[in-house]
Amino acid sequence: MAQIKIFSGSSNRPLAQAICDQLQAPLGQATISRLQSGEIHVSYEESLRNHDVFLVQAMSHPVNEYLVELLVMIDAAKRASANSINIVMPYYGYARQERKSRPREPISAKMVADIITTVGANRIITVDLHADPIQGFFDITVDHLTALDIIIKYIREKQIVNPVVVSPDAGRATVAEKLAGLIDCPFAIMIKNRPAHNKSEITHIIGEVEGMTPIIIEDLIDTGSTIVNVVEALKKKGAYDAYICATHGLFSENAVQKLDHPNIEEIIITDTILLDDNIPDKFVTLSVAPLISSAIKIISEGGSLATLFKS
Repeated sequence: MAQIKIFSGSSNRPLAQAICDQLQAPLGQATISRLQSGEIHVSYEESLRNHDVFLVQAMSHPVNEYLVELLVMIDAAKRASANSINIVMPYYGYARQERKSRPREPISAKMVADIITTVGANRIITVDLHADPIQGFFDITVDHLTALDIIIKYIREKQIVNPVVVSPDAGRATVAEKLAGLIDCPFAIMIKNRPAHNKSEITHIIGEVEGMTPIIIEDLIDTGSTIVNVVEALKKKGAYDAYICATHGLFSENAVQKLDHPNIEEIIITDTILLDDNIPDKFVTLSVAPLISSAIKIISEGGSLATLFKS
């Protein structure tokens, strides 16, 4: 651990500090500034030579700004003779552009992976990718962590009456089935179509939800429109107020106000993305700092990351 140095970008400094607190290590000193032209400048205020450097940066809003800032940090660390450059990216932006859904579209998740690798990163540590195959987009090591155990622990402590785990679409069905098995309850699947980006329409519900408390599981919440549509569709089928579980809370536009919905009991998220302090009380934030700090320790000292996952 003496050879490790941890630095934070601008996206989520509180999480970086919490990781350092878990490891009982100081947060590295780096100056990140903007020139008058808008260009990003990074200067490390301590030696990195022969150290394993961990850079904490989530690709949240403004995603392009934080991506370029990370690239400049990687380049500066490489030129400072760091032994290895490990990117702790709690939220991987552009992950929803992981395939072509229509002609003449980019696969931006692959493009971002190529850029990060080319600039000089040696490893990526991330949490709950939108699609597992994104790991294969990198030519470097990807440590894919999951916050599912953290969420399961909280759900069990709530002792929710008559629960049913609901997948908002077929893509999350596997995770929903796993969660349902771990908390010993049934699960249901919503069938929807997407007429446009960030828009969805619920067409069918597969499974029994009447008289039950839905636990809706997602990897991320962006505009909140899909969640509200799911909750209202479940309510029409006789379900009780819902619990929403997601690893990443993007909350674009007026999503927070939209999710302060009378039929939503709680929104359970993690701190992979830094949130405003003035969110409603029904938003519960769980920390991934212990998970990430344990992963860093295992990477540094040896061992298996599989020991971190009970589920």
